[in-house]
Amino acid sequence: MIRPIAILVGLGFSIVVLLAFVTGAYTWATEETQPSAEYEFYLAPHGPEGGFQHDGPLGTWDVAQLQRGYQVYKEVCAACHSLKYVAFRDLAGLGYTEGQIKAEAASYQVPGINPDTGEDTFRPGLPTDYFPSPYPNAVAAAAANNNAVPPDLSLITKARHHGTEYVYSLLTGYGPIPEELKAEFPDFDTPPGLHFNQYFPNLNLAMAPPITADGQVTYAEGNPEPTIRQMSADVAAFLTWTAEPKLVERRQTGWPVLGFLIFATILAFLAKKQVWSSVTPRRERD
Repeated sequence: MIRPIAILVGLGFSIVVLLAFVTGAYTWATEETQPSAEYEFYLAPHGPEGGFQHDGPLGTWDVAQLQRGYQVYKEVCAACHSLKYVAFRDLAGLGYTEGQIKAEAASYQVPGINPDTGEDTFRPGLPTDYFPSPYPNAVAAAAANNNAVPPDLSLITKARHHGTEYVYSLLTGYGPIPEELKAEFPDFDTPPGLHFNQYFPNLNLAMAPPITADGQVTYAEGNPEPTIRQMSADVAAFLTWTAEPKLVERRQTGWPVLGFLIFATILAFLAKKQVWSSVTPRRERD
């Protein structure tokens, strides 16, 4: 009795799935898709001209660029965005010395406990601490940013498709609404408090342009000119490092592993030929 019921249930489920598929396919094939500004004018993200030094299977970190990117994050992005999965001691990967890391950590105030009263307080950071959030909680963050909570940037380049290029394009993509868009979609507009950006999926986002002028961040002597595009590329590279600090090491490890696998495959093939060389295949009689 149980088996026929199970067969009927399975058959019914299959019929429902088939009907849903047929209905969806028919709707897709017969209904015309209404064009939208978000679909027609959204641009795919891209990197700077020449790309990034860490791109590709043989890429390496540009340590100077990572340090410049950290400077841009600290002077521009840190006012709104946290970096909660990165500890100050991780800055050793950018070439900073132990003394520099201690000084950098001490320049931040992190949550702590007063040893005398047991009450919450703030203290200078230690290398083992993580970068503190600029806001005490999400409610305060939303209240200060047009009801939009700024995302944590620790893993942003892994959380977005083509993350490094996405960050670069978003930072350089602010501007007025194109005339072509106005002509094709006269009802489209950027609401008050939002900002037009063709690299954001719905074209309007709450974040105001963070990098607004060349020279907004002053680089040390010997570095490239701090143009909007240069600063955007630098902070995009830095956020790639925060998301995958072992990216280059992993790729460098992969090449010897690949070479070993190729060698082991060839060795196994030759061993098989040697082991079976004395065996003559049996011929079938007519």
